[in-house]
Amino acid sequence: MMAARDTVGPLAEAISHFGTVTASYGDQLFPCYDVPDLPRTNNALEQCFGRVRYHERRATGRKGASPGLVVRGAVRLVAAVATRVQAFAGADLQPTDLAAWAALRAQLARRQDARRAQRRFRHDPQSYLAALETALT
Repeated sequence: MMAARDTVGPLAEAISHFGTVTASYGDQLFPCYDVPDLPRTNNALEQCFGRVRYHERRATGRKGASPGLVVRGAVRLVAAVATRVQAFAGADLQPTDLAAWAALRAQLARRQDARRAQRRFRHDPQSYLAALETALT
């Protein structure tokens, strides 16, 4: 665009401004042109998330997101998207990096524990807080 700005007449100033603004964002502004199959807009990504939400709601019968998708969304979303692209055999599902797999499992367990604590607090705040005070002393 910058090379052809002299040929567009009254839009030359707008193209110069656009070039200045986009240059200030650095190289990471338009990665879609460097990475094959990366969507050019957010629409494709939003449609992907929407399909996962739709199928999750149909499978669970819930109107909103299920608690499992909230807690384990990082894993379930990737699994849902990947299985649409290709079929996996049992050997494909075996973790190659056991340390990364264990870290992910630990993170998911922490998130599940946090959700469990929230439910316990909502269910009986007095006994939950008393148990916390006992644990601190």
